[in-house]
Amino acid sequence: MHIPELVLVTKSQCHLCDAARETVASVAADAGIAWAEQLIDDDDTLRARFAEEVPVVLVDGVQRDFWKIDPVRLRKTLDKAMTQAD
Repeated sequence: MHIPELVLVTKSQCHLCDAARETVASVAADAGIAWAEQLIDDDDTLRARFAEEVPVVLVDGVQRDFWKIDPVRLRKTLDKAMTQAD
């Protein structure tokens, strides 16, 4: 089983990021996988790429959702990623 890399890209003082953090944490826990958070605040590359879209969910490095993170869509994305071969 492939364990997908799940990353939430956020910025400071972002109410959508707070909600996304809760959603990602819940879905990841339910799926039994770890996740990481990356702040764009001090990262010029991330800020240039995602400044107007945060929060952003990346699964295996691919942007899968942004702004309001849909837990059902995220779980389906993770389930699909986990069934793929390494």
